[in-house]
Amino acid sequence: MRRGPVPVLVAVLALGAAVRGGGSGPVTCGSVVKLLNVRHNVRLHSHDVRYGSGSGQQSVTGVSAADDGNSYWRVRGRTAAVCERGQPVRCGQAIRLTHLGTGRNLHSHHFISPLSGNQEVSAFGEDGEGDYLDDWTVLCSGTYWARDSEVRFQHASTDVFLSVTGEQYGRPINGQKEVHGMASSSQNNYWKVMEGIFMQPGEVFKAEQHHTEL
Repeated sequence: MRRGPVPVLVAVLALGAAVRGGGSGPVTCGSVVKLLNVRHNVRLHSHDVRYGSGSGQQSVTGVSAADDGNSYWRVRGRTAAVCERGQPVRCGQAIRLTHLGTGRNLHSHHFISPLSGNQEVSAFGEDGEGDYLDDWTVLCSGTYWARDSEVRFQHASTDVFLSVTGEQYGRPINGQKEVHGMASSSQNNYWKVMEGIFMQPGEVFKAEQHHTEL
């Protein structure tokens, strides 16, 4: 039985070593975040509503409401890899984003998206386990994915960029924007961490930072 986003957030907080909100510092594995598409001002969202075409998998959309409970995603290591809780995510590292409310992973494949005709992005798997098509590479400048930076997510298998271009759904998800994969890089591809619960970086990262400052 799946747990909703609120009980899972409580469980994350109970782990300790976490901080709320945005601010500076690296995004770390185990953190739970909301991701904003910078150009279209919508947060990456999912829900137990399936596409009526294409793969028929769980839909992924963009929503404008900042307080939406279905826009939380957990940052995890790529498929079959371990990323320890609190380990900073490096630029160029492949990760999974697991939807907190349904336990499915951000996913893409060679299906056509319903509105724009780009590549479909869906949520796939059960209890956080899907397949290699759940892996996304974090593209950013510097060494680590910083909370206050704009980044892109490139699908590790098909090379498309996670994007929003403004197409809007009608019923039953009226007003939500299509999220899809685009073959080309553009301003529609940039995302920024907004609200979240961040696992504190481990000792290795702190030692690296101390060495850099010397």
